[in-house]
Amino acid sequence: MDRVDLFRIFTRVAEAGSFTHAAHTLGLPRSSVSAAVQELEARLGTRLLNRTTRRVALTADGEALYTRAQNLLADFEETEGLFRQSGATPSGRLRIDLPGRVGRLIVAPALPEFLAAYPNIDIELGVRDRAVDLVEDGIDCALRVGPLADSGLIARRLGELELINAASPAYLAAHGTPETPADLDRHHTVAYASPTTGRVEPWEWTGNGQVLTHSLRARLTVNSAEALIAGALAGLGLIQIPAYDVADHIAEGALVEVMPEHRAEPLPVSLVYPHRRQLSHRLQAFLGWLVPVLEQGLQLR
Repeated sequence: MDRVDLFRIFTRVAEAGSFTHAAHTLGLPRSSVSAAVQELEARLGTRLLNRTTRRVALTADGEALYTRAQNLLADFEETEGLFRQSGATPSGRLRIDLPGRVGRLIVAPALPEFLAAYPNIDIELGVRDRAVDLVEDGIDCALRVGPLADSGLIARRLGELELINAASPAYLAAHGTPETPADLDRHHTVAYASPTTGRVEPWEWTGNGQVLTHSLRARLTVNSAEALIAGALAGLGLIQIPAYDVADHIAEGALVEVMPEHRAEPLPVSLVYPHRRQLSHRLQAFLGWLVPVLEQGLQLR
């Protein structure tokens, strides 16, 4: 059995957690699946799976190989796809990484439409508020909000994300409504600390073509957009937040926009891909669907 088949069988066993289930999905005898894993272990000189009577689990070496095998198989399928007919149906697995609220509130609810249109594509959706290493983690595509580091990734700029200043009616009733940045000394904020670097973002606005900042006292510092909004709703301070994130709260009156003429600079929004890969047919199909979903959901300009 060639090594590509061995890797394919191994990854299926790892995902199924069972030789029997993996054999069923592969359409192979259980004995053949077991023999393939044993052959791969013999070739590599290490145990890849811990076996019990009910389940198999990856060893540390198995975990390392699983990630690499996924990338290898994706590259193999992509290479094969270069020579298939252009009308072939896209298929395979995609690993997509999105900021938490974007994934939960915008993309996940819309996914049934894409999965119905492409029944042979499976999506592994990561939702988190910290940047990941696309190459190391085997991610096909990720959404980045803010300036991009010089990482060698391929980037596709989608637009800009409007930021607004907001607070709850209870907070404004207690502390007054700021009209200009000069009023900020009498106020405090719910501060946002980057989950990646821990850096606390200053209060920011643009004036005379410049980006200006001011230090406000923060009784509460958080590291997620969910907590930032919760703190504002609880009346704990002013926040700066993407407009799409609080559109419903603004419409309901739970939050109020303040200082609309003194907003922070909009944030660039980009899709990034590993530089080592061409876009597979399945990724092209997904991006063709994803981009308009993001443009509408994020209210990009």
